[in-house]
Amino acid sequence: MAAWIPVRRLRIAYPFVIVCCGAVVAMTVDVRLYTLSLLGLTIGLWPTRRLLTLWSHEINRGVTRERYDWPRSHLVFCVLCVSGGAIAASALAH
Repeated sequence: MAAWIPVRRLRIAYPFVIVCCGAVVAMTVDVRLYTLSLLGLTIGLWPTRRLLTLWSHEINRGVTRERYDWPRSHLVFCVLCVSGGAIAASALAH
């Protein structure tokens, strides 16, 4: 996902955040939930990757918008993928 958003700070922070969150989840909850939810988020953001890249290029050039309009279908798809990952993780836990 970090490649879709070409902001240097994100590329540096993204792996660190993923590893740290994964370590916390591994100690407290279930790794399957974290892994499958993150996989669902990656799949869910796939249709929006071009918009994310475009917006981050605009931000790098100094263009600011009042709103970033996400297509509703992309948002619904993302929520369904993350929810599906969480449900699959709970199914695997039993």
